[in-house]
Amino acid sequence: MDETDDVTQGPDDGPTPDGADAPPAFRLGYVPGATPGKWARTWAQRRPDLPLDLVPVPVGDAADFLRGGAVDAALVRLPADRDDLHVIPLYEEVAVVVVPKDHLLAALEESEHVPLAELDDEVLLQPADDVLAWPGPVPGRRPVEQPTTTGLAVELVAAGVGVLVVPQSLARLHHRKDLTYRLLDDAPSAPVALAWPVDATTDDVDDFVGIVRGRTANSSRGRRVEDAEPASKGRAASSSAKRPKDGGGHGRGAAKGRSGKPGARRTGGSRRRPR
Repeated sequence: MDETDDVTQGPDDGPTPDGADAPPAFRLGYVPGATPGKWARTWAQRRPDLPLDLVPVPVGDAADFLRGGAVDAALVRLPADRDDLHVIPLYEEVAVVVVPKDHLLAALEESEHVPLAELDDEVLLQPADDVLAWPGPVPGRRPVEQPTTTGLAVELVAAGVGVLVVPQSLARLHHRKDLTYRLLDDAPSAPVALAWPVDATTDDVDDFVGIVRGRTANSSRGRRVEDAEPASKGRAASSSAKRPKDGGGHGRGAAKGRSGKPGARRTGGSRRRPR
C-alpha cells in the first residue's frame, strides 16, 4: 500500500459546490517516489485546524508548480531549478538496476550488490525523466531507444529490451511480478529535498519545515533561516543538509533517511555495504 493511502486529506473530500470557495488547506506537492505520508500524519496531529492536501507533481514540473502557486511546498528531486526557491536537502536514495526475473543478475541474492561495471555489456535504458545525476556518460551500450517516461522504460525492461537504473523508490512504484531489482554499487544517488518559494515563506511553511526537521511541537515556529538554501547562493544541495537523527543501517546495505523508507541514506553519509 502506498504510504499516502492512509493519510486523511481533510474533513470533507467531496467536491466543492459551484460558486463556493474551496476550504483552506496546506498544499504539499510530491514527485514520483517521494513518500510524504509520515510528515502528513504529523501535520494532521499538530495542525488539525488546517488540512494538508497531497498533490502529485511531475518531476520536471515541480519548480513551475511552486512558482505558479499550485502548491505551497513540494518534495522535489535534486538537482533542480532553484531560482527564487528555498531548498532543504532531506535524504538521498540509492540506485538499483531493474531486470527481468530470468536475467542473470536476478540469480544474485537480494542482499548482494551489483558493481556498476557489470552493466557495461547491457542495453541501459535512460528515460527522458531520469532523476539520477550521472557524472558522465551512462554505462552500457547505447540505448536502442530513449523512452519518454520511467513507466515506459519499465515496460521495455519487461519486454527484454534492456535494463533500467532508477532510485529504489521508483523501482517499487513501478513494481511488476515479472521484474526484480538489485542494489548497485558506484551508481549516482538520487537526492530528495523540500522546496518552497522564497517570497512565500508563511507560518504554515514554517510549521511544515519544523516537522520535516524533526522538531517537537513545543519548539518555536519550525523554520530556521539558515536551514534553507536559496538558489542564488549556488551551493550544492548536500552541503547544508543536517544529518537526520533517525538514520541507521538497513539489512540490505541501504540506510534509512528522514522518510523512514529503506533505500534512503542520509545526505552526506556513506552507503553501508555488506561485508
